Amino acid sequence: MTSPRARALVERPAGRLSAALVVALVVGATAFGWPLFLRPASGMPSQLAPTVFAVALVLVLAVVLAELSGGRMDSRTLAMLGVLAAVGTVLRPLSAGTAGLELIFFVIILAGRALGPSFGFALGTITMLTSALITSGVGPWLPYQMLCAGFVGLFAGVLPRASGRSEIVLVAAYGVVSAFAYGWLMDFSFWPFALGDGTQLSFDPTAAPLANLHRFVLYNLATSMGWNLGRAVANAVLIALLGPRLLAMFRRSARTVDLAAPGSRAIAAPVE
Repeated sequence: MTSPRARALVERPAGRLSAALVVALVVGATAFGWPLFLRPASGMPSQLAPTVFAVALVLVLAVVLAELSGGRMDSRTLAMLGVLAAVGTVLRPLSAGTAGLELIFFVIILAGRALGPSFGFALGTITMLTSALITSGVGPWLPYQMLCAGFVGLFAGVLPRASGRSEIVLVAAYGVVSAFAYGWLMDFSFWPFALGDGTQLSFDPTAAPLANLHRFVLYNLATSMGWNLGRAVANAVLIALLGPRLLAMFRRSARTVDLAAPGSRAIAAPVE
């Protein structure tokens, strides 16, 4: 017979984050934002990269273990995580970031929306790591890419409730915003260390945080707007075209009770 638990429709409260995800957010903000408050030295990106990389791996492991111990993930969820990470690993070399067009983020966003912030964070970090390994993209930038992609999936999982066409519009809009946010964070991860040119676009270690943020905005607009815009357009178009079917597929695959993200409904599989 089918159990009541297996037949239940579940709605997860909006904005629900585990303690492990909160720690990940704090660590990520520190990893990116500390140059605003401490004076960076030359060579710091290569020196910090191994530490940030190790911390990123510990964070994703802690998030997955927390979900497993809380009963919000099971073996089938882990299998889905592996499959989607493999899909992202294959998709990334196909786009290679040409003109900012990247094919992995719409998968991370839709999976995070359908399966929750913890799943989205884990998928983003793992996908960026595995795709870097096969594209020779390993370098001091990789741990920051992992954290950024993880946060793209995380925040997709805490978007407000919506359904139907309004949900696709919401998720597509998030795809645009997250594309720019990803580009800004990745630029900022190395910009404070590009010292010495003395222009109005360079980082000034003696300036106040807001003054340096103003400089960074000008720098980013001058150098990265085209790449960020290309990533945003790719996200929006792919989510609009493939979002309805992929969201439905991901939600049908959600087997455990608390896996569904805000605004979604998941029907657990019948258990005979």
